[in-house]
Amino acid sequence: MSLAIAERAASGTLFQTLDIGHPVYAALTDPQTAFWALVDKSCAAEAARDPALLASYGAKAGAFADELHALRFGLKPSGVYLNPTERCNLNCTYCYLPDQQRSGGSHMSAETLLASLASLRDYFRSVMPEGRKPRAIFHGAEPLMNAPAVFAAIDAFADDFVFGLQTNGTLLDDAALDFLTSRNVSIGLSLDGPVAEITDATRQTWGGKSVHGKVLRAIEKLRGYGSWSVITTCTTENLPYLTRMVELFHAAEVPTCMLNTLRCTLPGARGVKPADEAMAEAFFAALDRTHALYQATGRKLMVANFANILIGILAPTARRLMCDISPCGGGRAFFALAADGSLYPCSEFIGLPRFNGGKLLEEGVAVALASEAFRPVIERDVDRFSPCGDCAIRHFCGSPCPAEAFEMNGGMDKIGAFCAFYKEQVNYALRLIADGKADDYLWDGWDEGTETVFALA
Repeated sequence: MSLAIAERAASGTLFQTLDIGHPVYAALTDPQTAFWALVDKSCAAEAARDPALLASYGAKAGAFADELHALRFGLKPSGVYLNPTERCNLNCTYCYLPDQQRSGGSHMSAETLLASLASLRDYFRSVMPEGRKPRAIFHGAEPLMNAPAVFAAIDAFADDFVFGLQTNGTLLDDAALDFLTSRNVSIGLSLDGPVAEITDATRQTWGGKSVHGKVLRAIEKLRGYGSWSVITTCTTENLPYLTRMVELFHAAEVPTCMLNTLRCTLPGARGVKPADEAMAEAFFAALDRTHALYQATGRKLMVANFANILIGILAPTARRLMCDISPCGGGRAFFALAADGSLYPCSEFIGLPRFNGGKLLEEGVAVALASEAFRPVIERDVDRFSPCGDCAIRHFCGSPCPAEAFEMNGGMDKIGAFCAFYKEQVNYALRLIADGKADDYLWDGWDEGTETVFALA
């Protein structure tokens, strides 16, 4: 056992006890390594001092700490979010991009997009293992507002990137669908309500027209495609309808959805932000409903943002999303290219000029990653500020999102918008693990390639 571990064990501060709301189990955690154990809640204090646990854990704790440190500080980018236009045909209440960009912004020319992808290809080849392709996700505003440039880029660099496209779905006509599906581009849509009245409360065209029907038609056309998903952004307007949302998705054979908390970077989002308790109640009810549907039909509807929390607990380095860790993935696992050719840590920052790391085709990726614009994001560390530094679940949560923490709460050393919700989400996940249900909420085969390195009954 290392000296630091031994000192914490001797002082009784090695493990924190976490009441997860389970009738039998509590959790012991060592937040410094993201270690956890489920113990009988009636004797949790004794379990925290159990010599067998202390000895077994002490022998592994150093390796756990090294693994977590590598995940948090040792990654190199393997993906890019491409924003080929500033414009969007919708005026969503909670958008993180400024109105003036979305209503009258510029497109990136096809020539500039192609040159940018050539530069990005060369960068990724310099930092990624040979034979592994980086991910390139066309992102919003609405990328299909500049469809000719996007489609030209996909065809030109099909051998160099794994492409995806996140769209509001309103411009996915038959020609666009044929193009994207024939090239195995992953497609993400957005739908915020089970009926038009709920969707329209936060997502409409600039002229106030509904887009609900168009998105439903796109969902129906994608049924059976291998790689697609739908995002629901949870607001005060649709929170009572989350269970109906997952019923709609399951009936439409949507393979993966996300029930995302708002990113409260700009004031518009804060006006429709649910309270944490209400968010938790509705979110868990929707998760419970996905499980009931799975039991009834044998077909899963993955809620990817929750599955990522589960995986972050069960196998921290196997997580697929990098929002729920600190520092987050912005500027570490990925970065974003804006329509004007500038680089940002993440698309969430594109409306915030101080996080502009310079032009891709002038300064390059390496300069941006080392810039003062990126540094506050890359170095944001929940171990170093309160209340996160004392939190038992800080490395299952990550206090997202740095953009909203900075804009909404005043600094990178502040919490994000849904602190209490994230705590309850981790408790819910640990209850599923305690009851042996976790696999029902995860992708089949999620643990292929993982290895059990510690187990103590």
